[in-house]
Amino acid sequence: MRHEEEVKNLVDQTIARFGRLDIAVNNAGTVGTPGSAADVTTENYQAIFDTNVLGVLLSMKYEIRAMLRQGKGSIVNISSAYGKVGGPTAAVYVGSKHAVEGITKSAAIELVGTGVRVNIIGPGPVETGMFNRFAQTKENKANFLDAQVPNKRIGTPEEIANAIVFIGSDKGQHKGSCDKT
Repeated sequence: MRHEEEVKNLVDQTIARFGRLDIAVNNAGTVGTPGSAADVTTENYQAIFDTNVLGVLLSMKYEIRAMLRQGKGSIVNISSAYGKVGGPTAAVYVGSKHAVEGITKSAAIELVGTGVRVNIIGPGPVETGMFNRFAQTKENKANFLDAQVPNKRIGTPEEIANAIVFIGSDKGQHKGSCDKT
């Protein structure tokens, strides 16, 4: 996701194989090494922002170009609940998710009326390897849920996938006053 030519090739190969690009999901991400904002390293910052922010930007660049040529498409970016709030030991990750939220909102506004939609899903904790690495222990996981999740339940990857399918589909298209399609 950090290398522009590879991202471009991925989009080009997808179109070569399927003839078009109807939906794109930008879900690559990393939490990096959790730690205090006072201990942030340049390397950790670069690894997180290059994957979480630059990866989304590069992907959208080529996805949008392809979808504009065909007059239609849907991009779904995956953020995190941390895209709206802060969190201890995750300053750089939180910053990257705030950036993804802003990029997504700006692109969505920019593309109104073109037939290309850009949306974001920002789930809370989801039962994934990344969440488990971030939480590190069962006790931390329980504390995280107690402090930040009102229903005390971790989401499942299938729940997020179902939301992506709906938002990316024509059924997820809102026919509002600002949509010219």
